[in-house]
Amino acid sequence: MKSKNFVESLNASVEGFIYALKTQRNMRIHFLLGVLVLVAGIYFNLNKTDLLFLFTAICIVIILEMINTSIELTVDLIKDVFHPLARVIKDISAGAVFIAALNALVIGYVVFSRGAAFKIEDLVHQIKQSSWHITFIAFILVLFLVVIGKVFSKKGTPFRGGMPSGHAAFAFSMWTAITFLTEQGIISVLVFIMAVLIARHRVIAKIHNAWEVIVGAVLGTLTTAVVFQILR
Repeated sequence: MKSKNFVESLNASVEGFIYALKTQRNMRIHFLLGVLVLVAGIYFNLNKTDLLFLFTAICIVIILEMINTSIELTVDLIKDVFHPLARVIKDISAGAVFIAALNALVIGYVVFSRGAAFKIEDLVHQIKQSSWHITFIAFILVLFLVVIGKVFSKKGTPFRGGMPSGHAAFAFSMWTAITFLTEQGIISVLVFIMAVLIARHRVIAKIHNAWEVIVGAVLGTLTTAVVFQILR
């Protein structure tokens, strides 16, 4: 095989990136979110160190997404018949992307939310005074409890099916948060109706049974209510 010169290698690299961007939905999502986050960082006049942290975190996610795509294509290429280990290999590479995305989420949250002092007392006070911080904490806690519940129930996947219903949990978590934050009852009622419709659709689509949806709704409601009661 003829060795490539620098320009040919650069072209191949760009073509590989473009191919992943064109064919992989998650790649497009991560790239778009990364661009929006960097634009937001520049708009809010973040310092160079914070922008560097954001850029590095975004690059790690995109790089691992491309590696994950390469691994999936390689496994599909060399395996003519289904093998359980092929699925495990793909899941592990996808898990690496998931961890990188969580890391980017945490870095983004810290960079965009940090204010003046970093004393723990000031941080707690700032969180209590910010409904946005409280809502974010509630949603993250609901996500954690839903995933843990599905892991222990050994049914469905972390983000589809199983006990409890994640969609119902988040829908009712949103309703609870809005109920705490708004003084207009009509808004709370409308969001509640929306949450019920989302939960109902999960049952109609046979993704969850009624019990899984009810448990998810209760989990989202109680978790969010407890967070607001403690931090407000």
